[in-house]
Amino acid sequence: MELKIKPLSPKIGTEIPLPRFATDGAAAMDLCACLDTAVVIPAGGQAVIPTGIAIALPSPDYVALLFSRSGMGIKSGISLSNGVGVIDSDYRGEIGVGLRNHSAVDYTVQPGDRIAQLMVTPVVRPTLTVTDTLDDTGGVVPRRPDAGGDCGLHLPGEERRRGRGGGRHRHHRRHHGVSR
Repeated sequence: MELKIKPLSPKIGTEIPLPRFATDGAAAMDLCACLDTAVVIPAGGQAVIPTGIAIALPSPDYVALLFSRSGMGIKSGISLSNGVGVIDSDYRGEIGVGLRNHSAVDYTVQPGDRIAQLMVTPVVRPTLTVTDTLDDTGGVVPRRPDAGGDCGLHLPGEERRRGRGGGRHRHHRRHHGVSR
């Protein structure tokens, strides 16, 4: 599969690296900030950072997905503002990366900083069938229909389920240093 990349800034490929796989085993390419000067994302704030590139996916059989860089999220509390960015095959504009600062301190993005990962993957476009029943998954451990993903959370308007998993989930959060 060929991915066409159009530099929108003369800095691309010189001062600002082209998207690239960091290692032979990398599933996604690093995208870099195409900036003239540093941008400060205030604590609790967000900003859209330009990449200076546009792409052309070869067909509607592919989508490009933007993901956070794990190091930025874990070390600095910086993530994509929309969780995952979706670049459809018919989009030809500049790729902008919305970053959100979840930390209590300002975060500075420098020109050329790696700010996101770009993954190209096939698209499966299903035919939708409306039905009154769904097939059993045949799982090893049967799931209750009201398990809510088995995370212990409930949808708005649902009665809260009591006595299911609360202790396990509290322990999990404590174990990973996350508190509520």
